[in-house]
Amino acid sequence: MEKHLTSENFNQEVLHSELPVLVDFWADWCGPCRMVAPVVSALAQEYQGKLKVCKVNVDEAADIAGKYGVMSIPTFAIFKEGKVVDKFVGALPKQLLVEKVKPHLQY
Repeated sequence: MEKHLTSENFNQEVLHSELPVLVDFWADWCGPCRMVAPVVSALAQEYQGKLKVCKVNVDEAADIAGKYGVMSIPTFAIFKEGKVVDKFVGALPKQLLVEKVKPHLQY
């Protein structure tokens, strides 16, 4: 299950996470974001215990989106030990998302 982030819980959930974190920057009005949402949910289930999956609504947390240079959505960022280690944009098919995430999983 993916966790919804706010400005209040972002630092705790992402920057201080023991696990690598996939952050999905999205918005309600974004068609491609809605298209990829089931894939993001599936990754959260499949990699539970190896990867934390979180979502940031850019309309509700514009400060976080701005801090990480999110210019278009969906944007995905992978955080490890509080730092962005990978970032990619677009509604990628599941296989491509898996390829991006796998090298960062914790075993």
